[in-house]
Amino acid sequence: MRRTTFIFLGTGCVGLGILGAFLPLLPSTIFFILAAACYARSSPALEARILRHPVFGPPVVAWREHGAIPPRAKIFAVAGMTFGYVFFYLSARPGLWLAIGVAVFMLACATFVVSRPSGPKTAKIEDVSGA
Repeated sequence: MRRTTFIFLGTGCVGLGILGAFLPLLPSTIFFILAAACYARSSPALEARILRHPVFGPPVVAWREHGAIPPRAKIFAVAGMTFGYVFFYLSARPGLWLAIGVAVFMLACATFVVSRPSGPKTAKIEDVSGA
């Protein structure tokens, strides 16, 4: 039952990730990261398939190994959050406190994304030379 549940959840995440690749406000990478985590608990073959995928695999591997988000993805994520907030603000016309609350939440999310490493840490020259 547990294995089946994780396969079902992983497949749902893959579906959302594919949808996110075509819809501007829906992220895709996070869903592939979640799908790989679900498949790791249920189907190593499906997990490996995500990790080997030429487009979606490298960001998943970078996240797993280094907690890294590439600079281009950071730009798209923060731009998407900004666009989403502006769309929310203009279409919903929220009250002051709701607008502030959502802005603080979006700012916290953007801060998290920007604060992640951009890639694997590189060795210092001293470390490589053995000095």
